[in-house]
Amino acid sequence: MTTGHPPLSASTHRSILLLSLATFASMAVQRICDAMLPELAREFAVSLAHAAQVVSVFAVVYGLSQLFYGPLGDRLGKYRVVSYTTLACSVGCLLSAFADSLNVLVIARVLVALGAAAIIPLSLAWIGDTVRYELRQETLARVGLGTTLGIVGGQLLGGVFTDTLGWRWAFGFMALLFGGVGTLLWQDWRRQAAMPATPAHHDALPRPGFVAQAWRILTGPWSRVVIGVAFIEGASGFGVLAIWASHLHRELGLSLSASGAIVALFGLGGMLYMAVARRLIPRLGERGLALTGVSVLAASVLVLAWTPWWWLAIPASWMAGFGFFMFHNTMQTNATQMAASARGTGVSMFALALFMGQSVGVLVAAALLERIGSAMVMLLGGAVMWLIGAYFSYALRGREARMQAATGSP
Repeated sequence: MTTGHPPLSASTHRSILLLSLATFASMAVQRICDAMLPELAREFAVSLAHAAQVVSVFAVVYGLSQLFYGPLGDRLGKYRVVSYTTLACSVGCLLSAFADSLNVLVIARVLVALGAAAIIPLSLAWIGDTVRYELRQETLARVGLGTTLGIVGGQLLGGVFTDTLGWRWAFGFMALLFGGVGTLLWQDWRRQAAMPATPAHHDALPRPGFVAQAWRILTGPWSRVVIGVAFIEGASGFGVLAIWASHLHRELGLSLSASGAIVALFGLGGMLYMAVARRLIPRLGERGLALTGVSVLAASVLVLAWTPWWWLAIPASWMAGFGFFMFHNTMQTNATQMAASARGTGVSMFALALFMGQSVGVLVAAALLERIGSAMVMLLGGAVMWLIGAYFSYALRGREARMQAATGSP
């Protein structure tokens, strides 16, 4: 086929589906502790801020691991690394289920984070290497469905298991999920390895060493913007998300199951965006997506923080997810283009900034919780998200103007 965009092969579709399942598990295990924080604090006789270490430490380890997995994926193969790390997550989740103290649980979560850190960024990088740019945005949205469903599953499973069978069963379930998906990924990687090698469209590009590539990314003007915005997005978006279920539980008197289910609608809002992204992208463009997304998010957080009626939290959580992922998917697309010759390193540095920001956000949110209340913490996070989204939209406008000036186009 010499015209149009060649469709993806059936084997590539299968690989993308498996990667979507892996990203679902990776995101679910990140968010599964959010709704169980009050119960962990009660069982281990610690404060809520202390119990939040199972979230914040996870995020720190997850972020720092990107420095290792980016270059490793570029050299050993991204799909191969994802396969083995998914299996490793199963072991960490099993240890979490049998933790007899908060410290042991934190250590087990560290082991899970060491494996989960590879899955989402290397999956995105593998798509960047494998799928042509013309089809990449749509393909990233498909994998994004796994990520957003993971937020739904993590929040919901954490609350439901904690209220019914107990929080340990949530980790047992995740151990089975990671084990099954990891086995399928490993089998698919073996199939890929047995196939004749096909030169990819990026193979001719030079690949400098990790230090040189990392320095090139960190010193690139646009890369610095993307990485800096990702850090603040992680702190004000994903970081503050960790206290949403606790806010609904403490302020509105909802059960942990109900709180987790409502916050899980955040992920369903992301699914709605992924479903309509194909139509919104050409209409709004990247600048419009960024600004509209954070505006919808900020308005939704305002409702969540101040409403005295629990039922309003349902549409507010849903629309918050829609707005957030409208902005986040735009960020992801820009991250895949930072370093085409070493995409694993580039996307991993983006993930490093995102999850280091999340760790800072969780710690700050937990520290402020007892001082100013959960409503004010959420409002502060929403305001910062709107400001950083407006800045990124402005930065995109300046970048487009510079590119037009460089090419001489009107």
